[in-house]
Amino acid sequence: MSAVTEEQIRLALVAALQPQQLEVIDDSHLHAGHAGAREGRHFTVRIHCAQFTGLSRIAQHRLVYHALRDLIPQGIHALAIEAHVPDPS
Repeated sequence: MSAVTEEQIRLALVAALQPQQLEVIDDSHLHAGHAGAREGRHFTVRIHCAQFTGLSRIAQHRLVYHALRDLIPQGIHALAIEAHVPDPS
């Protein structure tokens, strides 16, 4: 299994959700030695997306997970999601 990269996550989220802001951080180094670290990498996603407007936090996270559905089994062990609706401007 090849390691999933920040860029793969970024491309998948941009294609599916067209976010106004997106930051993908590989946190794997913070989990070295953790049992799950052998099962894949750890990421934080900070995303501002108009599609989140009016949705619950759970629904917002479901959109992110759906966008990454093909990458998750390829080596994403943990995903922290910070989902936001963009400021109207």
